[in-house]
Amino acid sequence: MLDDERLELILDAAYVCFTRHGVRRTTMDDIARETGMSRPGVYQYVRNKEDAFRRLAERLLGDALSTARSAIGTRGDLCARLTAALDAKLGLAVRLWRDSPAHAAELLGVDTRLSAEQVEAYNAAMRDLLAAAVAADHPDTDSVEVAELLLAFTRGLEADLSDAEAPARRLRRGVALLVAGLDRPNNHSHTSLKESS
Repeated sequence: MLDDERLELILDAAYVCFTRHGVRRTTMDDIARETGMSRPGVYQYVRNKEDAFRRLAERLLGDALSTARSAIGTRGDLCARLTAALDAKLGLAVRLWRDSPAHAAELLGVDTRLSAEQVEAYNAAMRDLLAAAVAADHPDTDSVEVAELLLAFTRGLEADLSDAEAPARRLRRGVALLVAGLDRPNNHSHTSLKESS
């Protein structure tokens, strides 16, 4: 087995252990047992469980970003492409809740503590990806601001994943509303005091 394949096996095992026991309760022995390797063998690839978590987070975020890039690169209207890209982000949180209802909050919280650099890089890449797509269709719009709004909206949906179907439905509707607002011509006419009172 190649080194890369062994590392992937270890990260797969780490995911199983973290979702089963939570990060705090998972030990390197758990990860070694899940991989079928010795603990010293696992240590040849990851320094400790925190390193395993960071590498796992990097892989999960990388996969989500790759899916988002593919979605933005497809043909189709802006709304569909933005929704598909953001669904990749939302899907990661939904997956954690589905795979580990008892530990998802811990995993998502640890994610920001143990892998802050990866999360920051992922968020910046998502912002840039979304902004470029918006700018291509709406060059006169503050595309970075729109991208930030879309990401903030998606993070809000990630806060309540108790209904498995609701987040994706709300994401579609929210993105559609925002894009519809972009598609409307700006009305720069001033309302009179009478109209505004």
